[in-house]
Amino acid sequence: MRYILSVDQGTTGTRAFIIGEDGSPVPKGYYYMEHSQIYPKPSWVEHDPMEIWLNTLTVASRAVMNAGINPRDIVAMAVTNQRETIVVWDPRTGQPLYNAIVWQDRRTSSLVEQLRPYTYVISEKTGLVPDPYFSGTKIWWLLQNIEGLKDKMARGEAVVGTIDSWLIWKLTQGSREVATPERRGAHVTDYSNASRTMLFNIHRLDWDEELLELMGGIPREALPLPLPSIQAECYGYLGPQASRVIGAELPVCAAAGDQQAALFGQACFREGMLKSTYGTGNFLLMNTGSTVAKSKHGLLGTIFYSDRPKTAVYALEGSIFITGAAIKWLRDGLKIIEVSSEVNPLAESAESNQGVYFVPAFTGLGAPYWDQYARGLIIGITASTQRKHIARAVLEAIAYLNRDVIEAMKLDSGLSIDELRVDGGASQSDFLMQFQADVLGSRVVRPLIKETTVLGAAYMAGIAVGVWRGTGEVEKLWKAERVFEPRMTIEEREKLYSGWKEAVRRAMGWATVVPWAYL
Repeated sequence: MRYILSVDQGTTGTRAFIIGEDGSPVPKGYYYMEHSQIYPKPSWVEHDPMEIWLNTLTVASRAVMNAGINPRDIVAMAVTNQRETIVVWDPRTGQPLYNAIVWQDRRTSSLVEQLRPYTYVISEKTGLVPDPYFSGTKIWWLLQNIEGLKDKMARGEAVVGTIDSWLIWKLTQGSREVATPERRGAHVTDYSNASRTMLFNIHRLDWDEELLELMGGIPREALPLPLPSIQAECYGYLGPQASRVIGAELPVCAAAGDQQAALFGQACFREGMLKSTYGTGNFLLMNTGSTVAKSKHGLLGTIFYSDRPKTAVYALEGSIFITGAAIKWLRDGLKIIEVSSEVNPLAESAESNQGVYFVPAFTGLGAPYWDQYARGLIIGITASTQRKHIARAVLEAIAYLNRDVIEAMKLDSGLSIDELRVDGGASQSDFLMQFQADVLGSRVVRPLIKETTVLGAAYMAGIAVGVWRGTGEVEKLWKAERVFEPRMTIEEREKLYSGWKEAVRRAMGWATVVPWAYL
């Protein structure tokens, strides 16, 4: 039996799975560790890159140990990761020069405002819209706030990249296959992660000099080499430290942003197929094939994956910043629940939302609104409102936000959407999935294997080394666990959705009503 080691480095933690050549996770062959969330100032979010690196080594080695397999039977390793989060480090020492700035971080709002006149240029080249969410302005901020950083980058004393770049560099550091005279690691990224930086031309599949100059003059030589997601020749082999801990000198053969990996794991290989991942935020991606989607309705064109140089499969994406994080807020902020799993039975105990709507705009609103100044609200509260109604409103908000994006996808693609494939933590809620089907008027399909992110990355690595012969074989491995069909009447569905749209309108009007909130 041949195996793939797949590591998923996420926003709140890192996990590793061992995937067999039958396309299934090996029983007990997994491990997970959380890492610290650092909040230096309001709306700033950081991670410790070294903590992430050490956790990656730990989860990978523990997954191998728990699986009870010989590490030499692992034929490839894959990395998938939280996107847009960036790390800057010294390639001579392998030490970070600053904490990782996380995708949720909003410190670069003022820099984004400077890019507004260039919105059309940025959108045409990258498929994105100017927003603090993306990596480019984070790197620009570092150039402004780390003394001498640009000069260090020019001299090769500092490099920068997304989390995949950081981990692959550390994994391959000192490898005989990629070693330079300084024994450095492979400084690479894949096209899908590069496409989330706001610096990458998704048509030419390379860094864009005009955009680098617009964002503070980012030195090209400090950025990773962009390569296909499925890398038959591999990005590099594990260096001495990683090989010793994991137990074998494995080739790293695949990398992809977590949402693209999930789309791959859901076997959405035909144009128009769509998935939604219910995580800290929700991310909906639709396969658009060889066509770069140009959205007129607040969505993003992005790269799905690539299996050879200078070609790509593209996707249309809607990014929702806060969904699962709102459940955590119920637990840790309002303390309405003690553990996250309590939200489902509490919400189900309410026969309706009783007119209560919750808009989770904690860090603004993402697709399709892109309002960085919107703020969260709970509206419709009366003297009869109870905990259960607020819990229900939080879960319903997740479904409404998904519909917002899917309505935009219908307009952009001209396609009717009959099926939504779902994954991620909150997709395990039967209540939420049924409500999602009801509010969409479309079936919602949950896969038998829930770990679609690590699965997708593993499939990519397996294709790279010949475990599977292309996406056709992978598609046959996918199976549904449950299908949720819509039950709600059209009249009820549209009445509820109309109430939601009014709540969003009020959340987006917050900056006008209370302008001093941003002084």
